[in-house]
Amino acid sequence: METVDKNTAMVTNIQGYSIHDGPGIRTVVFFKGCPLRCRWCANPENLIAQQQIGFLSKLCAACGKCFDVCPHGAIRKDSDIHRIDREKCVSCGACVDACFYGALVRYGEEMDADEIFEKVRRDKIFYDASKGGVTVSGGEPLMQPDLIGRLFTLCREEGIDTCVETCGCVSTETIDEVCGVTDHFCFDLKLMDPDAHREQTGVSNERILENARHLADAGADVLFRLPLVPGVNDSEENTEGTAGFLRGLPAEYRRLELMPFHRAGQTKYNALDMTYDCGGLEAMSAEDIERVRSSYEARDVVCTVSR
Repeated sequence: METVDKNTAMVTNIQGYSIHDGPGIRTVVFFKGCPLRCRWCANPENLIAQQQIGFLSKLCAACGKCFDVCPHGAIRKDSDIHRIDREKCVSCGACVDACFYGALVRYGEEMDADEIFEKVRRDKIFYDASKGGVTVSGGEPLMQPDLIGRLFTLCREEGIDTCVETCGCVSTETIDEVCGVTDHFCFDLKLMDPDAHREQTGVSNERILENARHLADAGADVLFRLPLVPGVNDSEENTEGTAGFLRGLPAEYRRLELMPFHRAGQTKYNALDMTYDCGGLEAMSAEDIERVRSSYEARDVVCTVSR
């Protein structure tokens, strides 16, 4: 999936007061659309670029208003779980507007860079006090390089720090487009074996690793991160491969942040009638996380754990 040159993009959330998405206190803008299909993804609402409607069955009061207002007959009356007929739904949002209980939700609002900037600049007092700023995430925000470039240019003009969270699966030209206005990159390394990477994410890691090297060669400020998933990438083999890759970069890039697996996104899978492939996985114990962290440290990689 290639980047999209548009003046607007679908945004699912603008989350303030984040302390895990770059230095300091940050506002994180979540964009829809991603070239990967990671089995453990915690943000399934951001996988496709189009607006979607979700149904939160536990909030439904069975008032029946959604049945009456849907112009396409896409609301099923005979199901408490899969309420939306996805083949008929065009995501017009009429059902969302009619639902007073929040059981129907709209994932995605079309916004341009100026609209996003007007929202994130309100938190500037927190950025200034903590040396924080604005982070774009997703999905994959670099699928909208023109918009990100415009947003970050506006941030730079206001003295606001900028950060991109990326899976790295975009063209090198796209990386270069935003590099000049980006202060930090949080770059995911998921698996080193290309076949295993394709099996778990749907794509090879060749382009991702090329872009990781490219950013290092360019001297960009990059924090490499690994979403730590039990039975997927916590093996000694993957640890050795990842550590070896990092040791092949300049010394300042030999650091890695582990992001332990959690099941926080499962509710959203249910809301979108999507299959959650990791339903049988449990969160890793503190001891197992420390085992992996220590294994990286033993291989000359400075390794921390995101909490």
